[in-house]
Amino acid sequence: MSKKFTEYSQLNLSDVNKEVLKKWDENDVFSRSMTEREGCPSFVFYEGPPSANGMPGIHHVMARTIKDTFCRFKTMKGYQVKRKAGWDTHGLPVELGVEKALGITKEDIGKTISVAEYNKHCRTDVMKFTKEWTDLTHKMGYWVDLENPYITYDNRYIETLWWLLQQLYQKGLLYKGYTIQPYSPAAGTGLSSHELNQPGCYRDVKDTTVVGQFKMKNPKPEMAQWGTPYFIAWTTTPWTLPSNTALCVGPKIDYVTVQTYNGYTGEKITVVLAKPLLYAHFNKKAEELALEDYKPGDKLIPFKVVGEYKGTDLVGMEYEQLIPWVKPVEVSEDGSWKEASQKAFRVIPGDYVTTEDGTGIVHIAPTFGADDANVARAAGIPSLFMINKKGEARPMVDLTGKFYLLEELDEAFVKECVNVEAYKEYEGAWVKNAYDPQFTVDGKYDEKAAQAAESLDIVICMMLKQGNQAFKIEKHTHNYPHCWRTDKPVLYYPLDSWFIRSTAAKERMIELNKTINWKPESTGSGRFGKWLENLNDWNLSRSRYWGTPLPIWRSEDGEEICIGSVQELYDEIEKAVAAGFMSENPYKKLGFVPGEYTKENYEKIDLHRPYVDDIVLVSESGKPMKRETDLIDVWFDSGAMPYAQLHYPFENKEIVDNRSYYPADFIAEGVDQTRGWFFTLHAIATMVFDSVAYKNVISNGLVLDKNGNKMSKRLGNAVDPFETIEKFGSDPLRWYMITNSSPWDNLKFDKEGVDEVRRKFFGTLYNTYSFFALYANVDGFCYAEEDVPMDQRPEIDRWILSLLNTLIKDVDACYNDYEPTKAARMITDFVNDNLSNWYVRLNRKRFWGSAMSTDKLSAYQTLYTCLETVAKLMAPVAPFYADRLYTDLIAVTGRDSVVSVHLAKFPVADESMINKELEARMQMAQDVTSMVLALRRKVNIKVRQPLQCIMIPVVDAEQKRHIEAVKDLIMSEVNVKEVKFEEGASGILVKKVKCDFKKLGPKFGKQMKAVAAAVAEMSQEAIAELEKTGKYAFTLDGGEAVVEAADVEIFSEDIPGWLVANEGTLTVALEVTVTEELKREGIARELVNRIQNIRKSSGFEITDKINITLSKNSNTDDAVNEYNNYICNQVLANSLVLVDNVEGGTELEFDDFKLNINVTKL
Repeated sequence: MSKKFTEYSQLNLSDVNKEVLKKWDENDVFSRSMTEREGCPSFVFYEGPPSANGMPGIHHVMARTIKDTFCRFKTMKGYQVKRKAGWDTHGLPVELGVEKALGITKEDIGKTISVAEYNKHCRTDVMKFTKEWTDLTHKMGYWVDLENPYITYDNRYIETLWWLLQQLYQKGLLYKGYTIQPYSPAAGTGLSSHELNQPGCYRDVKDTTVVGQFKMKNPKPEMAQWGTPYFIAWTTTPWTLPSNTALCVGPKIDYVTVQTYNGYTGEKITVVLAKPLLYAHFNKKAEELALEDYKPGDKLIPFKVVGEYKGTDLVGMEYEQLIPWVKPVEVSEDGSWKEASQKAFRVIPGDYVTTEDGTGIVHIAPTFGADDANVARAAGIPSLFMINKKGEARPMVDLTGKFYLLEELDEAFVKECVNVEAYKEYEGAWVKNAYDPQFTVDGKYDEKAAQAAESLDIVICMMLKQGNQAFKIEKHTHNYPHCWRTDKPVLYYPLDSWFIRSTAAKERMIELNKTINWKPESTGSGRFGKWLENLNDWNLSRSRYWGTPLPIWRSEDGEEICIGSVQELYDEIEKAVAAGFMSENPYKKLGFVPGEYTKENYEKIDLHRPYVDDIVLVSESGKPMKRETDLIDVWFDSGAMPYAQLHYPFENKEIVDNRSYYPADFIAEGVDQTRGWFFTLHAIATMVFDSVAYKNVISNGLVLDKNGNKMSKRLGNAVDPFETIEKFGSDPLRWYMITNSSPWDNLKFDKEGVDEVRRKFFGTLYNTYSFFALYANVDGFCYAEEDVPMDQRPEIDRWILSLLNTLIKDVDACYNDYEPTKAARMITDFVNDNLSNWYVRLNRKRFWGSAMSTDKLSAYQTLYTCLETVAKLMAPVAPFYADRLYTDLIAVTGRDSVVSVHLAKFPVADESMINKELEARMQMAQDVTSMVLALRRKVNIKVRQPLQCIMIPVVDAEQKRHIEAVKDLIMSEVNVKEVKFEEGASGILVKKVKCDFKKLGPKFGKQMKAVAAAVAEMSQEAIAELEKTGKYAFTLDGGEAVVEAADVEIFSEDIPGWLVANEGTLTVALEVTVTEELKREGIARELVNRIQNIRKSSGFEITDKINITLSKNSNTDDAVNEYNNYICNQVLANSLVLVDNVEGGTELEFDDFKLNINVTKL
């Protein structure tokens, strides 16, 4: 054990980072943090798996700091905290990255590249940046087990997923449905509603919209008296108009028939639209104009209402197909089809129709909207399907986002249902420019070029305009969903998909969510809670290649089996071999042994495509069953990690079932996971285990640049976490991120802020330790003596120890309540304001004495205790410097034998040391001092210049008692001769009150004017009562009005020769008149300061004696003569002599004169 505290020449936190990391690695500290807690209560933490196919960013440091903070805290509190790392290895991010790298699209897979080869690339690519992730994790001090991570492509992980899906299947919660659902042509797959609700997916887009004119077949008489009669309907997606098969009206909505002209062609027309929207489409100024007076080109188009109806009066009316390219068909269950135009193109009812916008008549394209499909089905309206060469019914748009080519369609269908001459001009047209490959070059989408180019919407609108079928064409900004991974717009598309019936568990999910401690609470009840209230069934299917295969095999007759384990699949293959559907069992051939759960055994097989697709099973009736080709939503992979990371239930069954490793006590991820990982964890836990998956969750905000913009390489504002850690070290970065704002608020990241934390907090703590180590080494202090009893310690020691124990209590409570920002800010304030700026500064002289008195020992023990405790309190957030500080301290004192602070026990507050009265008194001293020093700065009077008096009008006896107790300390700190108290309202200070109208306005309403007048006229006695009791009652004409102190601002007016400051109920007046006597003393103090600086710059030892020669000057001579002995005593001078001329001295510059001085060592 060393007997000397380590002293350092400078603080380099980057070096500290590296040195402490080396020590942790050499001593296996992370592993010991778990093994040494074996048998202790467990604190369960789940790591949300990142994907290593991209580089980590500065936001990952934020997320991981939050997670690491609480795991370290709980370890120090005596819990065993296992932290298993994970890698998210499936899904769109991986596949799209591989496609970009290989220069292919989804359409190429299985053609120019085999599925096996493609998936091999995915398996490699997804771990491409593992080294960088591991490196960042290590350097930033995030303790998580990277040597034994769970990996979502691992066959054992997939087996648990299959087991979970089988549980859902057996509960009737897994089903297949043909529905309209969000589909991403750019990604080539359907999306779930939670993917569609990721932050930023819904965006405002400006599209070309059209109000189309649908020509009536059988108009009512009043509709046929003026030009051609039309229904008019608005759409923001003109490309869907060729698929229109119905118009929908609200049964209870009022509609009108209007005679007018088409604004583009000037032709006479009669139109029907909703009455509430009449003036949205017709200028009210034209209402009185005669129809006959209109001339084409007139700005005001006359109109005349000639009929009024309810929506039900219009139901059943027919119209001509707007764009007759393709006739609708009906498709039977056996796949046969027949043309069905006679059943289409009718007005149908729909309760969802509104008059918020549009015309109150909705264009129905059943193949491109869920609501459209529902109302059409209910009314017997056929959909407009194409029949492809395989005989499959498909919408007019294919899965890549373009109109089908004629050559891809069934010949009989084309012959009977397609107007080839009209359609061939548009075949292959991309319905949105975003899908057109010409706007994606080298894997990069040129959004500006796509938006600038003419779109299919514009082409169709121009076609309608020329054919007198467009009533109005205009640009319209609306909110439209985009794919979370490609940033391109989605389509709503009819697809066969497997769904999880999550709506069946909605109420239970809501109920269980209320038991979770969300930070912030508003996310749990708002963003997450509201999401649950509006829950849809979970679209599980993904039409992709690299992911977890759906473990369902089906026969053509609909017989099916859901496989829940590799053992079960193995056994079913054996049956299929016996039935002749499989020539051999591939797993048996590969040497796989069911029930043997080793990594080596499971690596013999591959549960991914295409291998699992080659397996044919046999149904109970003896029919072949092929696997449903879908993969499952990658969010199911991550949502299943509490079980799959343990290979549950095949291994570790007991620790989940007995709830020792489930649910998680704590998780944390970004706000984007609210409807992602947080949701899927909660959904699976509720539906399979009737449990929450986590008890406490922090939903952390975004890390933005210093101007509040999202970081990106494209904008050039991204911050490299490796460079930042190398420059500053991890501790200032972590401390800055935690203290700057609450984890759930967005952080505006600024490197200058990190540097400020390094200087102000770590620099202050380092200087405090350095001061302690310097004098402790001189005096040989090593805490070998018994503790000085508290009653023998001076008040200032008892104060800082009281404050320290209060800090322990408060920080512990904040960490326990998942409030790291509050905890770290408390530690910062304690170190900067109380320990360094107050305790050490006021007690320096106690460490300078030669003998080790009880008072000096008390000072050493007190300061040591503060440093040792602060090291432990800060350790969860700043693990490196806390470890260095703690081990430097205990290496000498032997007060702890741990190799790292992170293996130490978290401090426990000693209630007997907490003295709130003492804390309040010292706080009063600090507050008064701070206010007086601010007043000095206001008039540029240095602290070394004594002033005569401060005056304090006390509010109550308690305030006076507190100030009286620290009066001498205040006088010393602010350099005044006396403190005077003013009691009651008769003093010379005049106070006034000003209303806070934002607070009082809502409270008093119409009375506000009278209240404001009464407040302005308050007497000094009334103001004193308001300050004392916190409220004051006025009697007004309207009755009593009670004003609270929090609703007003109380301030004092400056008086001649004085400056006044107010803070809450505390008011301080400083007399700023400097008399000649005070001025002389001030000059003497200033000279002491200048001479001390000369001693220091000359390299004199603190014990060296000196002689001083000073040039005469009328500004200073009187002060030097009067305070000669004082100056000599302060600077260890044997003599101070005034002379006419100083040879070879140092020039001292004052505000309006200069002196020469010579300081010589004896």
